[in-house]
Amino acid sequence: MGDLRTIRVTGKGQIKLKPDMTRIYVTLSQLSKEYGETLKGSSEATEKLKDLLEGYGFKRQDLKTLAFDVNTEYEGYEENGVYKQRFAGYRYRHEMKVEFDSDNELLGRILYGLANSDLNPEIRLGYTVRDREAAKNQLLSQAVRDAKDKALVLTQAAGVKLKDIVTMDYSIGEADFEARPMRNMIMAKAAVSDEAYGYSMDIQPDDIQVTDTVTVVWEIE
Repeated sequence: MGDLRTIRVTGKGQIKLKPDMTRIYVTLSQLSKEYGETLKGSSEATEKLKDLLEGYGFKRQDLKTLAFDVNTEYEGYEENGVYKQRFAGYRYRHEMKVEFDSDNELLGRILYGLANSDLNPEIRLGYTVRDREAAKNQLLSQAVRDAKDKALVLTQAAGVKLKDIVTMDYSIGEADFEARPMRNMIMAKAAVSDEAYGYSMDIQPDDIQVTDTVTVVWEIE
């Protein structure tokens, strides 16, 4: 920038958002002696999960994979007073999510269905907002305004004037627009067999508070 005189200021944006979407995170896992059987078990379990969700109005493609891995597993045993380990098999772990407009009645029915299935899933819940792009834009706008307000205070105190913006940088990471009131749930089979009962869910997640920063460089005179 040569002899260009500049001022660099970082502005902060902060907003609170009311969650309007529910996310169900489902993790399936199974141990098998053969690698091929492990992959087959994973495929069959995932199809069962899609079948279950279809019963609640979801499309099969609504179920998204977040992570999938297969690892060897060993078990300990004692032989002649000596502790040893032996190969137990291959365990797959498949983490998925499905999201929908928040509806505690539907949530209860889905959780009931999962608990009474033979999938033995690990479950956790998250809450987010549907229009995350608009929220991100609002956050950045606040941060830019904050940066400009700070820059005006500084330049006025220093007896100089702001001119054109030279550069503007903001974080490229995805802001975490999610509340997690229930990180892990133990799924127990219900005593009744009529799926219409579902589980009674009365969850009101707190507002999501998100912050982000923008760094702006102005020319000054």
